[in-house]
Amino acid sequence: MPNTPRSAPAEVRVLVAEIQLEATGVVSVRLEPAVGDKLPAWDPGAHIDLVLGPDLERQYSLCGDPTDLRSWRIGVLREPESRGGSAHVHEKLVVGDEVLCRGPRNNFTLDDADDYLFIAGGIGITPILPMISACEAAGKPWRLVYGGRAEESMAFRSELAAHGDRVTIWPQDAKGLIDLDGLLGTPAPGTHVYCCGPGVLLDAVEQECATWQAGTLHLERFRPKEGALDGENSAFEVVLDFSDISITVTPDQTVAEAIEAAGVDVPTSCREGTCGTCETVVLEGEPDHRDSFLTPEERASNEVMMVCCSRACSARLVLDL
Repeated sequence: MPNTPRSAPAEVRVLVAEIQLEATGVVSVRLEPAVGDKLPAWDPGAHIDLVLGPDLERQYSLCGDPTDLRSWRIGVLREPESRGGSAHVHEKLVVGDEVLCRGPRNNFTLDDADDYLFIAGGIGITPILPMISACEAAGKPWRLVYGGRAEESMAFRSELAAHGDRVTIWPQDAKGLIDLDGLLGTPAPGTHVYCCGPGVLLDAVEQECATWQAGTLHLERFRPKEGALDGENSAFEVVLDFSDISITVTPDQTVAEAIEAAGVDVPTSCREGTCGTCETVVLEGEPDHRDSFLTPEERASNEVMMVCCSRACSARLVLDL
């Protein structure tokens, strides 16, 4: 049976209730419902899409308390080469602003395991915080290695200090790069590894965990893997089985763009193959997977594809749209 594609996330209007400096270049933003007194429930690992303006939509992990339905909290790093999102939050967003959100959506769920090793790099600490709280509540063993360029740039250290020696703070300027070989060089049966942070860290962790049992490594990316979107772009046919429409995807179009041009709605968000919003069931044909979201096993099955960036190895794809 093919997988069921993810549905479009709900839209929620929120008010900016508080903006607080958490570290050099990092602020936390507390959001409250603009209408009513409750926000949609979420689980550790979930993120929201913050719609900051026309063509300005960014994803941020929820890093507050999942049991608090009256507010959400996100952490935002001021990116030195911001594409607009972090600059808007740091320079223009103020308390009282009303913002449209989409979500929550969870592509980084906390699986049940005997033990947990969390590895965070920089702002990648945000989805890890509620995971740690969930492990604490369930009495599960865990430890965290949290890396950053320097201590003053590493957010939420005061919250983490309450956990004592289960948390290792690893500032690069004082200790160098995280010793991933020491952490991951020998697979630990029963332990699940959760990692979020810069792409170079994720790639290194993925390489170190190559010999670990399948399904024990969990990564969350907000940027495409290096070279993931590269490849030759040629035309191919896409058949939308449910809509009974056949279209040609030209070399300068994505599948999503061609589908939208044909008048069929397909949910998208990142348009880079990282968020999973546009996951679509493939009924026939072989996709050319260019996403940074699916696991190797999911790619090999060819049951689903990300239509925002992936293309076709076969001359024809039949999609459940």
